[in-house]
Amino acid sequence: MKRLAVTGASGLIGNRLCTSLSGAGHEVLRLVRRPAATPDEIPWNPARGEILSRELNGLDAVIHLGGENLAAARWTPGQKESIYHSRVDSTALLCDALAGLKEKPQVLLTASAIGYYGDRGEEILTEESPSGNDFLARVCRDWEEATLPARQAGIRVVRLRFGVVLSSEGGLLGKLLPFFRWGLGGRLGDGRQVVSWIGREDLVRAIVFLASQPLVRGPVNLTAPGAVTNREFTATLARVVRRPALFPLPARLIRWVWGERGEALMLKSSRVKPEILEKSGFVFTHPDLVSALEAEIGPGRSAPRPPS
Repeated sequence: MKRLAVTGASGLIGNRLCTSLSGAGHEVLRLVRRPAATPDEIPWNPARGEILSRELNGLDAVIHLGGENLAAARWTPGQKESIYHSRVDSTALLCDALAGLKEKPQVLLTASAIGYYGDRGEEILTEESPSGNDFLARVCRDWEEATLPARQAGIRVVRLRFGVVLSSEGGLLGKLLPFFRWGLGGRLGDGRQVVSWIGREDLVRAIVFLASQPLVRGPVNLTAPGAVTNREFTATLARVVRRPALFPLPARLIRWVWGERGEALMLKSSRVKPEILEKSGFVFTHPDLVSALEAEIGPGRSAPRPPS
């Protein structure tokens, strides 16, 4: 049995991950941003630079998933600062604490995102591809660099570059799903932008897999092997929910309603290949989009009525 700590444990990914780890017999401690309510919780406050380092001694692994939700609010200058600091500062605080421990963890797996690459059209991107130059690329680049103290202390660090995670409870799919079930869905913009996605089940399995691979370190793309265009993505989603996709959302409307956030999360293109994950021997349960969507939302579920 392993002893692990997880930040962001209440999120869409963290909650499933903790359940999976606990179900496999591991001891899971949750770092929470409030007073601890149960023995398996460790309070910390990244905004204030507060962390109980002694509670992290003797861990086998730490998985850092915390950070401000990118889609939670319009990207005002203040919101962008919050997004940036929630990722970079919390990672720096955690890595400084781990580096100073007497009994350091063997591995730190820390979230990043394929936003690292920026808007790259049809270019095939691997872990060796350079960073982009937009806001999300800068966030991801600095987020990953904040792991330096842990790396210098000899901890194996794996930087998890998440693709678009398919979850019916949030993210892009969670926002699109109600409209598609009501028959009101369609492509976003011209639909030519590439969506590099991964099913939530495979994402959780990949994180657990990478924790046990002692030779893997550095950035790892967590995307399925079958990236698709947005036109293909939305058409497939419509087929799975058995509704037409007749209502495209124009790019200029997306920019007007959601601003820079809409541009970044709905219209930018990146064809990301999970090169290291596949070379390491990971086998996807849902390598194709249809099976991944059906696993998350069920095949052909009946559509609820739109709200009156």
